[in-house]
Amino acid sequence: MTRRSCAIYATGIVCAHLLIVGIALLVGQVFQTMIQERIKKEITLAENSRVLDGWINPPPPVYMQYFFFNITNPEEFFTGRAKPHVTEMGPYTYREYRPRENVTYLENGTKVFATNPKSFVFLPEMSVGDPEVDLVTTINIPVVAVMNEVHSYSFFIRSLISMWIKSMGVDLFMTRTVHEILWGFKDPLMSKLHNMKPDVDEIFGLMYKKNGTHEGEFVFHTGEKNYMDYGKIDTWNGIRNMDWWSSEQSNMINGTDGSVFHTFLTRNELLYIFAADLCRSIHLSYVKDIEVKGIPAYRFAPPADVLAAPDDNPSNAGFCVPVGDCLGKGVLKVSVCRQGAPIVVSFPHFYQAESKYINAIDGLNPNKEEHETYLDLNPTTGVPIRACKRAQLNIILKRVLGFPQTKFLNETIFPIMYVNETATIDDNSASQMRSLLFIVTAVSNFPVIIVGMGAILLLVLFILVCKNRQRKSPITSLENDFKVVPKNHSGNSNPL
Repeated sequence: MTRRSCAIYATGIVCAHLLIVGIALLVGQVFQTMIQERIKKEITLAENSRVLDGWINPPPPVYMQYFFFNITNPEEFFTGRAKPHVTEMGPYTYREYRPRENVTYLENGTKVFATNPKSFVFLPEMSVGDPEVDLVTTINIPVVAVMNEVHSYSFFIRSLISMWIKSMGVDLFMTRTVHEILWGFKDPLMSKLHNMKPDVDEIFGLMYKKNGTHEGEFVFHTGEKNYMDYGKIDTWNGIRNMDWWSSEQSNMINGTDGSVFHTFLTRNELLYIFAADLCRSIHLSYVKDIEVKGIPAYRFAPPADVLAAPDDNPSNAGFCVPVGDCLGKGVLKVSVCRQGAPIVVSFPHFYQAESKYINAIDGLNPNKEEHETYLDLNPTTGVPIRACKRAQLNIILKRVLGFPQTKFLNETIFPIMYVNETATIDDNSASQMRSLLFIVTAVSNFPVIIVGMGAILLLVLFILVCKNRQRKSPITSLENDFKVVPKNHSGNSNPL
């Protein structure tokens, strides 16, 4: 056997082995399964896991941008001469720090306890003005809360309370600095109530007592038992279900806190988040594929049915308290977890809400680009690449007999302010993520590489065989051309 023949046979053997092994690995998804199991094992909240430090001290900066609705015509509005007109003031931006503290492992490391205190630092370079100087005219929430509290009292008692409030020079609207409205000020009405009932705080502020405090004590699943449970909340303040709402489903504490999600996300699943500030769990559905800093991601956002009216989504009837007391599409009354205050939450500018709420206020302009809440998640790791949480705080204004200043009011959900909470993966973490995804892709596609090498060798084998045949063909032709014809030796000879 010639060297050329040996090379052809060797190439054929190697080619066959590569193709057989590669196709077998590809069909059996051996490498894909191997890398998936490794990722599921690595991405947990277990002690000494690679993602634990990032969970305890998240590296991406979180920014809280506050926008306020300034009433430009309070007198005309409260005397019934015009619809309220508002102008948007903001953003007033704060950097939020949210390290996890008191991290303690439970039940053989399958669960972890933690608190998540938040602190805020003002960023003037990302703000439109000075919150300690800029004035905002808005609804006097303490007054409205008191009116709501006593609306079931007798007309005589309500009238006395109305006169008492008026004697303090307090009105249905107030003008305060942004800083006061956010972080608190000594309110005259609250101070009087505090003197009569010490458990009533004399300081009022939308974010009062929220700087340096946490939203409760959480116990999370680490994901060691089941990767699908990674980061899911087991208990909040010692409970697995709330008791504020009117149905079992509405009271469920579902999903994670929004900071982590399980690995290997799919486009057809719903993701659940428990939002303590909204007093409920919400779900997000897939919107589209997107790329952030070179990292592939799925965008998830709350669908319209999250805040749909019970007529459109019957499961939302559980958020009507008392039973049957329901608002329209796009708003959620959270009085049950706000000490009875007539507080309503929505998306900014009543995005996705009924037109009646939008049309009741001049100056609103809801749009998806600026007012949608969404999460961009890498589907392989479940890591949030970019997050944008937008929520608006509103108050219910309505006529209360005995309070003359409300006699021209029709029930209105009035916007106070909204927050735009954003976070994007930092450059260092993004670089690490891209490297990880490259390795995952390379390892997962290793069988494809093997099949590709086999295909290349198959092409080489084909070329070698063709060339070998071409070398043999000219020799055969020459042999035919120069074949020797044997002489005739019959014994006959010419005569002399």
